[in-house]
Amino acid sequence: MNTAPLLLGYAGAVGFLAPRLLLRSAWPYRAPTLAVTSWLALSASFTVAVGLAAYELASPTEHLHAGLIGLLHSCGLTTDTAAPDPTVAARLAVALPAFAVLLVPGSFVFEAVSCRRIRSRHRKVLDLVGRRSPRLDATVLDHDHPAAYCLPGHRPRVVVSAGALRLLSAGQLDAVLAHERAHIAGRHHLALAASTAFARVFGPLPLARHGRQQTAVLLEMIADDRALHRQPREVLAAAMYGMAAGAAPAGAFAVGGPTALIRLRRILAPQRRPHAALRVSVAVAALTVPLVPLLLGCTHVIG
Repeated sequence: MNTAPLLLGYAGAVGFLAPRLLLRSAWPYRAPTLAVTSWLALSASFTVAVGLAAYELASPTEHLHAGLIGLLHSCGLTTDTAAPDPTVAARLAVALPAFAVLLVPGSFVFEAVSCRRIRSRHRKVLDLVGRRSPRLDATVLDHDHPAAYCLPGHRPRVVVSAGALRLLSAGQLDAVLAHERAHIAGRHHLALAASTAFARVFGPLPLARHGRQQTAVLLEMIADDRALHRQPREVLAAAMYGMAAGAAPAGAFAVGGPTALIRLRRILAPQRRPHAALRVSVAVAALTVPLVPLLLGCTHVIG
């Protein structure tokens, strides 16, 4: 039994229908950590499904027309008059799915290395133009524009401008610094690199497009929640309002930026966390959904 149609149908559901369900649900903004995990799990599941489908299409079977090799041969698209070489078919059956599966991890490595180089160059500039503040445990830039951001990863750095120090109260500054440190402690740059890598490979696919956008928003919400452990909502909201125009340089996270408005609404109109049963159900689904393509592929062996 060739399971390629089943795997491709599953990939279509994950790539097109699942993002629509997540975007229409209210719980992701109420449980952002779980939502990020769900987006990444769906991306992994889609990648595995595509790889297994490629394997099924490339694998020679008893009936050549059931696989890609047989299809090409029967359509006269090969120059040989004999049946396809099983050695070539076997190699293709390995190479094609391996390429499909490894393309996303390869893109992730490229994205992670590129961002690390950008952050490394930025740190060298900060060493020249910034001054270290032991009291704030941050680098201060003598710039009038209010700005605060962090450089995660190797040798992490929190950066705040002199304009932000003049603008923010002590409590607001504490909330902003807690927000930035949450990005560093949570290694949010890795989750963002993973969603960006998937989007680079699968481009206009709704799962790729919306996954990248939502992951960026949700990571900021996670950092907001960490800041709320230190300061009241009103204090964090006031700090975000003052810093809303601030943008992060490449490879960095900033408390302001284009996501500030939707996060302000979330902070000022808080909702209860999703019910425990829903959280457990989503967590179990996120853990198991990457395994679904493997289970579907097993039907080939059973059949």
